[in-house]
Amino acid sequence: MYEDESCGDGKHIFGTVKVGERGQIVIPKNARDLFGISPGDTLMVLGDEKRGIALVKADKFRPLAAKMLQMFEKKTDEEE
Repeated sequence: MYEDESCGDGKHIFGTVKVGERGQIVIPKNARDLFGISPGDTLMVLGDEKRGIALVKADKFRPLAAKMLQMFEKKTDEEE
């Protein structure tokens, strides 16, 4: 099922996908178009044991990761 249903507030339901024998899934075209995902792009796979799995384009995640590392460095400096 590849139906894009907007839930408002920037949230979407893109439908369901099946996991293949090799653990692969197909990201629905509507989701790829909306998030600018193209062949060859690198995605981060994030997980929360209570909330599930999220896919994030690596180029969108890098600035957040850098900011988090800076926050950890500041906290370490302050503790010394």
